[in-house]
Amino acid sequence: DDINDDVRENCFNIQSSGRSLLSIINDILDFSKIEAGKMELIEEPFNIASTINDVINMAMTRKGDKDIEIIVRVDPSIPKGLIGDEVRIRQVIVNLLTNAVKFTKKGCVIIKITQSKHDYGINLNVSIEDTGIGITEENMEKLFNSFQQLDTKKNRAEEGTGLGLAISKKLIAQMGGFMNVSSVYGEGTIFKFVIPLEVSDETPFIELDSMEDTNIAVYLDMKK
Repeated sequence: DDINDDVRENCFNIQSSGRSLLSIINDILDFSKIEAGKMELIEEPFNIASTINDVINMAMTRKGDKDIEIIVRVDPSIPKGLIGDEVRIRQVIVNLLTNAVKFTKKGCVIIKITQSKHDYGINLNVSIEDTGIGITEENMEKLFNSFQQLDTKKNRAEEGTGLGLAISKKLIAQMGGFMNVSSVYGEGTIFKFVIPLEVSDETPFIELDSMEDTNIAVYLDMKK
């Protein structure tokens, strides 16, 4: 319908608030399931290319008009067919990306995905690096605590329950992996996690023709 700008803006605000409320409810439900030992992983074949595409689209949407770059570095030899809980893997990456974009005002957010091969399949290595506000040593100790939002006075305008990181770490542990974080306050943060996955299709998810004829040069100034 033809509605005026004020009504349209109010509709978008209602939609945004509804999505935020749904996200909070989902976080609380997930946390409750994990604490009660009722969280079940559904492991089935999935295409890693689809997962990467989804998280990149999410990051670009979350970035909006912020003056930051989203940079993606992915090992093209990662098998396209993996076996695991793709929904939960995507949830963890989205949680980390959302935090990185939320607390980065300038510079960039880098998504890096690599692999290491093993007898059972591969270890999927994921890191999310940002040039955001960073985390103090004091806050690092309570980073993964439930319902804990760091530097509340400074970040009170940012929505969140303080459950995202706690849920992410528990999910990674349930998948048989681990997560760690390093940060320099005022300069940025790097979250990394590793999970073991079986392989259903060894074909690389990206195949480049004439690699020897391809030249790529990239310059990135992390301070800007």
